[in-house]
Amino acid sequence: MSRSWCSPLPGGVRLAVQIQPNAKKTEVVGVLDDALKIKLAAQPIEGKANEALVKWLAGALGVSRSAVTLTHGQTNKKKLLEVTGVTLDDVGRLLNRSISV
Repeated sequence: MSRSWCSPLPGGVRLAVQIQPNAKKTEVVGVLDDALKIKLAAQPIEGKANEALVKWLAGALGVSRSAVTLTHGQTNKKKLLEVTGVTLDDVGRLLNRSISV
């Protein structure tokens, strides 16, 4: 899988995402400007959207919440996350279940 929004790290992957808070449900909706676009049901107040993103992504990839770290973009819609314990193929399987990108 060669996607600009997903790159390998030792022991995991780095994901570039763009969130859309206040959605009806949390879901992956596509790729926008080299970032995976994810709609979040949470509001962007006091870190609720960030926490919802970490929790959802951990569940979707089958890892613990502590394996998902928000490294950049705490107050921005564009974010970088690092996920340990998964591979690019794991991310690809998640997307195959969610959308076609």
